[in-house]
Amino acid sequence: MTSASQDLELFVRDALLRGETKTAIDSALIQAGWTPEQTRSVLDAYADVAFAVPVPRPRASLSAREAFAYLVMFATLYFSAWNLGSLLFDLINRTWPDAAMTDYLSRAHDSSIRWSVAALIIAFPVFAFVARRVSIDVARHPIKRLSAVRRWLTYITLFIAATALIGDTTTLVYHVLGGELTVRFMLKVLVVAFIAGGIFGYYLWDLRREEVRA
Repeated sequence: MTSASQDLELFVRDALLRGETKTAIDSALIQAGWTPEQTRSVLDAYADVAFAVPVPRPRASLSAREAFAYLVMFATLYFSAWNLGSLLFDLINRTWPDAAMTDYLSRAHDSSIRWSVAALIIAFPVFAFVARRVSIDVARHPIKRLSAVRRWLTYITLFIAATALIGDTTTLVYHVLGGELTVRFMLKVLVVAFIAGGIFGYYLWDLRREEVRA
C-alpha cells in the first residue's frame, strides 16, 4: 500500500513538472482506477502557484499542545453533555414523580441534581473557553483544520452521538409497540434526541464546511 501511494505521488509530481493541469491528471488517474479520494489527497498537496516546479502546500503537524487542547475540549464536551442529560432527567423525575418513589430515592435525586449542576458550572465554561481558543487558532492557521487528532476525535464524537440517537429511537419504538408511553418517558427521549442530535448535527456541519473550504 505504501509503495502504491509513493507511485501515485511520484506520478503526480512528474506530471505537474511536465506542465499537465490538475484536472487532466485527475482524469487520467480516475481512468486508471484510482479513487477520487486518493487523487484529491495527492493533488491537494500542491498549491496552485505559477512556478518552475510544483510548490507543495504546508502540511498539518501535530504538537503536544494541540493534542492537549483537543482532548480537553472533547472530554469536557462529553462530560457536560452527560451531566446536562442527567440534570434534565432528574428534573423530569421530580416534576412527574413515580408513585413508588421513596424518600431515599428523592434524596438521591437531590444529590444527583447538585452534582450535575456543579459539573456543568465547571466543565461547560472550560469547554467553551478551549473551543473558542481552538477556533481562533484554526482561523489564524487554516492548515490546522487537517489535524489528524481533530478529525479522529470529531468522527469518534459523531459515532457516539449517532449510537445514542439509534439507541434512543430504538427504545422509543420498543415502548410504542408495547403501548407503554408516558409523559416522563417521552420527555426523556426528547432530551437524549436534543443533546445527541445537536452534537451530531453541529460536528457534521463543521466537517462539511471544512470539505468545502478545502
